[in-house]
Amino acid sequence: MRFEGFGEYAVDFFDGLVADNSKTYWDANKATYDSDVRAPMQALLGELEKEFGGEFGAPKVFRPFRDVRFAKDKTPYKTNCGGVIEAGRGGGAYYVEVSPAGLRTGGGCFHLESDQLARYRAGVAEEIHGERLRSILATLKRAGWEIKGDQLKSAPRGYDKDHERIDLLRYRSVYAVRVWEPDDVLHERACFDRVRKAWRQLRPFNEWARDHVGVAVSS
Repeated sequence: MRFEGFGEYAVDFFDGLVADNSKTYWDANKATYDSDVRAPMQALLGELEKEFGGEFGAPKVFRPFRDVRFAKDKTPYKTNCGGVIEAGRGGGAYYVEVSPAGLRTGGGCFHLESDQLARYRAGVAEEIHGERLRSILATLKRAGWEIKGDQLKSAPRGYDKDHERIDLLRYRSVYAVRVWEPDDVLHERACFDRVRKAWRQLRPFNEWARDHVGVAVSS
């Protein structure tokens, strides 16, 4: 199936779900979700897999149901539809999401297990690899990406607080995101080009993560 953009009612569907996150709404509008959201997402990922799959794995569309077992918020459905190509969480990812906010893309190390975090910090501490990551993130910021992640307030154990890359060493997760508000492109073939261009910009970051972080030992 060729991707031709998300359906006309994709954003409207999620706007309604935000207002009424219930099984009643879901059941009444599931056909719209299937046709305007999930099917286009599958088509988009299917086309992108040709360039970004391979060693990063097969594409996956995330389930629409929230895990509410330990959550205070018991609303049953996610108010977005996300898809990803990744070998394993943390070792680089090509992510795309549609929601009421529009189109979101992202990549990098969204979550790091303890063994991955140790390898990440070892890579950052090494002069050549650490400066390479700094350069990659700086290039992404100049291109309009936001660099986000969970950071320690102080230096991680075993590293000097005056290390020249202490800002990178303090990360426990680090990733890049870019968002486009809802527009006509979201519903057109041009949306494919937008995501592909974004993912191409992410490639150096994801390849750094692949080479210096990798998948978790438990994966």
